[in-house]
Formats: sequence, C-alpha cells, structure tokens
Amino acid sequence: MPQTIDTLSGKKIYFASDFHLGVPTKNKSLEREKRIVSWLDQVKKDAHSIYLLGDIFDFWFEYKHAIPKGFIRLQGKLAELTDAGIPVIFFTGNHDMWMFSYFTEELNIPIYRKPQQLVVDGKKLLIGHGDGLGPGDHTYKILKKVFSSKLCQWLFARIHPNAGIGIANFWSRKSRISSSGEDDRFMGDKEFLWQYCKQVEQKEHHDYYIFGHRHLPLNLEVGEHSRYFNLGEWVNFQTYGTYDGEKFELHTFEKEDSL
Repeated sequence: MPQTIDTLSGKKIYFASDFHLGVPTKNKSLEREKRIVSWLDQVKKDAHSIYLLGDIFDFWFEYKHAIPKGFIRLQGKLAELTDAGIPVIFFTGNHDMWMFSYFTEELNIPIYRKPQQLVVDGKKLLIGHGDGLGPGDHTYKILKKVFSSKLCQWLFARIHPNAGIGIANFWSRKSRISSSGEDDRFMGDKEFLWQYCKQVEQKEHHDYYIFGHRHLPLNLEVGEHSRYFNLGEWVNFQTYGTYDGEKFELHTFEKEDSL
C-alpha cells in the first residue's frame, strides 16, 4: 500500500542518499558526518519528513549485540528529529543492506528494502535506492540475492565483530566512492535507472521518480508529465532533494553553510 499524505501544510519533504560514512578515511568521514548533521539542523525548521535513500553507511551490519563503531553524531541527530515528531524514513542500499531492527527499535525509523510509492496530495512519487533495478548488471543482481539471503546473513553473523567489521571496512576502502577521484559519468540513454523509470511509467504513471545509487545528480524527463531525479552523493556533491507539494528540486548544501 502506498503511503499517502493529504497536505504538507507549507512544509517540505527532504531526500538525501549516499553519505557513505566510513570512507575514505576516519577524519574525512567525520568531517562529512558533521556537515550532514548541520544540514539536518537546517532542514528540521520546515521538514515534514526526511527520506534517506540508502548507502548512508559504506558498510553496516547489525550483530545481535553489536553494531559498527562510530556515526554517533548522526544517530543522535536522527533520534532528536524523530523525538521531535519529524518522521525519518530509511531505505537500505547495496552498502547497508544488512540493516535490521536497530534503527527501528532505537530511533523509531522504519526500514524499507524495495522502492515505495508515496502519494502527496494526489501526486505520485516512486522512491528507492536504485541498486539492482533496470537492465544489465546481472552479476550484482545475483550477488544481491546471495547477500540478502538469511543463510548468508547467519553465516556472517558467526564471524566475530572485530574480524567481520574489519574485513568489511577493508573492502569498503576499495569501493568506487572511496577509490575514484571523480564521480560516475553520465551514460546517456544507457542510464539504467532512467530506463527503469521509463519501463515503470509505461505501466503506471508517477509524477516523480527519486533514487540514489548513481552518485550523480540528475534531472531527466521520463514522460510528458514525469521526471527522474537522482540525488547524487555527499562525498563530492553534497546534493539533496526537496518536494513542497508542487515541484521537486535538487539543491547543494554548501560547505560554508555548515560552519
């Protein structure tokens, strides 16, 4: 069932994704985390709700009695927001798919793993992280099924956190967001999420398609009355989206704003 909002009452819905906290270094990640907290402080003034669309962490795995060390400033700020009555909604990405119940139980933040439809005053938005959608990338789609399996999760949980998180952090430092000096390049008609949006649009109209994952801020036409937005990422761009009930816009959170 789609989530329905009758009116935003003059407020905005905020969207962000791909913070990739944890890379490329501890200091760089901490600097970025503080900037994100400053952004959340800014948007809480008129936020109806905040949607975090995946890869917030470059790695995350919840053991039964342990979670990855760090990121306490972000968690504290999210707790402050939800305690104040501002809904925060979290979509898992390919880097933080092993998120289970911690955020829901401790921070009152619901977790979604697949794209969800949001209807705001009759306007339809399709929201998700974006990994594994559209044509191609068959190897990753197979790996995602493996990593999403209960057996795989159970086996990884058998590894002591010191070793398991250490191994994961080692591989995170080799990820594309931390090892590349520049972001992904626009692929034109081969943009797989753009193709996915067009496929969905043929079956059901949506006014806006909002995803992350591509690490590239995008604003592309899907149909005569629908558009696809990619939120970009926060390692290079610090971009986010807003919806005020009438239009969706991409913005950049300037570094000086966080000082």
